[in-house]
Amino acid sequence: MTTDAFLLYGTRAVEAEPVRLSAGALTADFVNGNLRTIRHGGTELLRAIAYIVRDRDWGTYEPVLTDLAIDQDANSFSVGYSASCTGPDGSRLRFRATIEGSAEGRLTFDVSALPESDFETNRCGFCILHPIAGLAGSQVTVEHTDGHVVATKLPELIDPWQPFKDLRAITHQVRPGVTAECRMDGDTFEMEDQRNWSDASYKTYVRPLALPWPYVLPAGQPLRQTISLRITGEGTAPAAAVANEPVRVELGEAGPRLPDIGVVIYPEDVETALANLSALTTLGPQQLLFHYDPTRGHGLDALRAFARLAIAYPAETTLECVVTCTGDLDTELSGVADLVRQAGLSLSAIAVSPSVDRQSTPPGSAWPPCPPLETVYAAARRAFPDIRLGGGMFSYFTELNRKRVPADQLDFITHCTCPIVHAADDLSIMQSLEALPFVTQSARAIFGTKPYRIGPSTIAMRQNPYGGATKPNPQGQRIAMADRDPRHAGLFAAAWTIGYAARVAPAGLEMLTLSSFTGPFGVLASSGEPVAEGSPRPIFRAIKGLCEMAGLAHVAARTSDETRVLALAGRSTSGKTIVWLANLTADDVPVDISAFGRGHLVMTPYAIVRIG
Repeated sequence: MTTDAFLLYGTRAVEAEPVRLSAGALTADFVNGNLRTIRHGGTELLRAIAYIVRDRDWGTYEPVLTDLAIDQDANSFSVGYSASCTGPDGSRLRFRATIEGSAEGRLTFDVSALPESDFETNRCGFCILHPIAGLAGSQVTVEHTDGHVVATKLPELIDPWQPFKDLRAITHQVRPGVTAECRMDGDTFEMEDQRNWSDASYKTYVRPLALPWPYVLPAGQPLRQTISLRITGEGTAPAAAVANEPVRVELGEAGPRLPDIGVVIYPEDVETALANLSALTTLGPQQLLFHYDPTRGHGLDALRAFARLAIAYPAETTLECVVTCTGDLDTELSGVADLVRQAGLSLSAIAVSPSVDRQSTPPGSAWPPCPPLETVYAAARRAFPDIRLGGGMFSYFTELNRKRVPADQLDFITHCTCPIVHAADDLSIMQSLEALPFVTQSARAIFGTKPYRIGPSTIAMRQNPYGGATKPNPQGQRIAMADRDPRHAGLFAAAWTIGYAARVAPAGLEMLTLSSFTGPFGVLASSGEPVAEGSPRPIFRAIKGLCEMAGLAHVAARTSDETRVLALAGRSTSGKTIVWLANLTADDVPVDISAFGRGHLVMTPYAIVRIG
């Protein structure tokens, strides 16, 4: 990689290169003690086998590895290492891992752990990720812990709960004539549909969520788990792709209009936005999404700040209003309406959600006390009778899928996504784009043609539904559930943004919000970055491009390798077609654009390119 790392990632730190393990047709990437991209004959069997230790807020420990030894020849490989995790109270968990693979299609990953002292955790054990591409909705065979075997299917639409419980093994077809059995020993496993969180996988994990958490691993009590993968059959492997073969781009039929683009504005960001009004005008968002949260002390001053910005930058305005639900709902919401009038804030719409619904209710947990949503929405309608009313979840599709709102009372539904709930490596974030069509299809299956908005959806997590708080990230690392992410300031975020818009475009969204204007989720640089404060980040160009395409007819656009390049196309009423391409990789990618009357181009790492 010759491009400056900061330009790509917003940090000069780069991820360690994986070690490719090979044994005949079996390959896997060894990364930070775990296995990624497990393939047989070039076909991905599993996205990952990882030994995961979680803290009480579902944050993931980064084990310190020692005594690493890797051996391999043409027919086998083996890996061994020791590791330890240290808790915030000085508690320590040590474990020893061994990995073995053979050309006969066998792979085992074994871990023996020993807490040196009582060790608190929400989860300690293996997670196995099955990919979704080519597997969603497909036949599988499930063996339960009691030995009962069932022929069933992986869910096509996103399952709000666990599709399979009490798992011992799951077998799927890799390709005609070849199957893969993944067997899990040492504890009781269950599967969740990680597409709920925009992960591109089905995750099988240890310890059922119905059991209490956090829980304590007693000092000196060993625990051992083993994952065994067995590949059988003699089916023909697909033809290998030619190295550096250009990615082809093809256009199809025109469909729904492309959505308005919004930016989220927080009260503390208004003054900076007003000071950079020319940049906001150049960006050109059709919507301003004002975040209003009384639990954070927002009141009349926040609404007056929003009003000043709405006057300075005339656009559609939506108030994202958190409802405390601690007293009479009519009193609370009419009070908000009175403050809006006092502030002189003109609104096009309001979206409301009870404060408690920002926290997730996992399987087996009791729903927190909350007035019926029908009552909340009715009170909001009485308080704001003359503007559009939206609802849904200010958190993620997960929560909307599990607590399905009465959409007949609403003018639109809304939810967000975040790609770093479970993992924060570069590959996982880009792979999360694969899950977005399943998210929108599942939302449409629930809510039909109801106008539909997504966002704010950013790489960093703006609030944590699964713990007490987001993770502070002052050093700009790649960590899950972080309140800021360095890649937002790099080309990486620009490519992810265009890719996101491309993946959700067929859903016919009304509005899409993928950034704020300033701050850690913003399109302008903040203080402390190695560039001038207020200068455009690379994501500025991506958001500006999406703003310019708002209202155009979406044109179906496919590429021959959507793991490397995604395409977003729109057509005006005059027949002009605009196409944005995004390179989702850290490599140069040749692209065949002959469909546009041109030849080829080479897209540099995480580049975005406009055609037309």
